[in-house]
Amino acid sequence: MNYVASILAMVWLACMPLSAHADTYHTTHWKELVPEGYKPPPVKSQAFYDANPELAIQPELDAPMVPSLDGKKIRIPGYVVQLEGDADKVTQFLLVPYFGACIHVPPPPPNQIVLVDFPTGVRYEDTFDAVWVEGVIEVQRVEGDIAVVGYRMTAATVKPYY
Repeated sequence: MNYVASILAMVWLACMPLSAHADTYHTTHWKELVPEGYKPPPVKSQAFYDANPELAIQPELDAPMVPSLDGKKIRIPGYVVQLEGDADKVTQFLLVPYFGACIHVPPPPPNQIVLVDFPTGVRYEDTFDAVWVEGVIEVQRVEGDIAVVGYRMTAATVKPYY
């Protein structure tokens, strides 16, 4: 009996790193959503767009994505642009790299926006500051009312950044 228990213990220990690794998310920075060699347009102030309203449109709708990200488990920080929810929580949102994107200034290029579905929902009060989002990212173009998006994710978790 000790021999069988020893074998089972060794098998269990051998599998531990695999199962622990399977639950981890790679911390991803926004620059990793941009292919090498592509330079996103600079972010301009609200004052610039107030003075030049004809330029207040989403730039570079054909911006390239990073195909190798498709299906990866990532953890990425960002800001929430609320799309859908109920009286208590947000269940779908755009994740953007800087505060005010899509609301106060035009949306960034599609390779700098992630459409996030989070059926569990994130409390409204947790969406006014930066958040961490964990989930499996997909390279998927989605054209919406607010912006054209290059990535989509079903979130496993959404937590305050701070």
